[in-house]
Amino acid sequence: MSHSTRSDIETEADVQLLVDTFYHKVNADALLAPVFNDFAHVDWPTHLPKMYDFWSGLLLHTTRYQGRPFLKHIPLPINDSHFEQWLSLFLRTVEELFEGPVAETAKLRAGSIAQVFSARLRPNSLSIL
Repeated sequence: MSHSTRSDIETEADVQLLVDTFYHKVNADALLAPVFNDFAHVDWPTHLPKMYDFWSGLLLHTTRYQGRPFLKHIPLPINDSHFEQWLSLFLRTVEELFEGPVAETAKLRAGSIAQVFSARLRPNSLSIL
């Protein structure tokens, strides 16, 4: 078994590195970049700190994030392929940067988020907001 130089997600700096690296990939992605930038016109200097707070809450158990993230995604022109790509980029980012129990939690949480959002946004879905 080879020794890894990757550590687990343990600090706010780790969370910021994960979020920044992930959204760098999103912004370079042919499928996802237009949704974030051309349609949603994401204000990155405002959005990224919210994402730090969101993932810090999920992974480090901080309580800064306040909000209902799903509601902001309802008007977006997205489908299952967007969620699959989002999840693929997120998992790849975690695996490139980190290794350990919190990193595994990050991957599981991302999978759950993609699944829930995708199901809720599906037309004629029986799910309740």
